[in-house]
Amino acid sequence: MKRGIMDEINLKAEATKALEKAYSPYSKFKVGAAVLTESGNLFTGCNVENVSYGLSICAERTAITRAVANEGPGMKLREVYVANCNEHGVSIPCSPCGACRQFIAEFATPATRIHYTGENGDVTTSMSDLLPDGFTF
Repeated sequence: MKRGIMDEINLKAEATKALEKAYSPYSKFKVGAAVLTESGNLFTGCNVENVSYGLSICAERTAITRAVANEGPGMKLREVYVANCNEHGVSIPCSPCGACRQFIAEFATPATRIHYTGENGDVTTSMSDLLPDGFTF
């Protein structure tokens, strides 16, 4: 969906809205992600669990998959925001998992910014800091 260039606060709000749709009956841990593409489009996603945990999908990968499905294989990420809450509705420090880091890296540029909740509030980092020496061709 076309939204134009969004600032970090709006991305956080979109990620937070997305986490409310999460299906997390096993972990009770909701995650939402909002991605802004280089084309200026916003896509959101949430985690969807499965009783066979390996079949679960993270919010970041859901949002990025939606972006690729809409923009095609040349899609590039400008920003990624990840929000979460535990079963008590409290956001806790949590960076993207390893699989999501590699998935984000596939579509990131050197300028892509990634935001998530850290020990002392929101963290903003680059792809190279989030996944140093990531697997690439």
